[in-house]
Amino acid sequence: MTTTTAAPPVSPAERCDRCGARAAVRAILPGGADLLFCAHHGRQHMEQLRAVAVEIRDDEGVLGAV
Repeated sequence: MTTTTAAPPVSPAERCDRCGARAAVRAILPGGADLLFCAHHGRQHMEQLRAVAVEIRDDEGVLGAV
């Protein structure tokens, strides 16, 4: 994973693309699209995200605990 963009912080109003809970993780994909995940789904998909994302924004540190 390389950082090539400056992903915006995750807003409290943004929701997980998987379940609709409050988002805690933003993954920027090649091409600029992003995915938002709650803490649970961010941890669940962490390995896959790290393999494909160009940047992952985890301001709350939810991925570091795994």
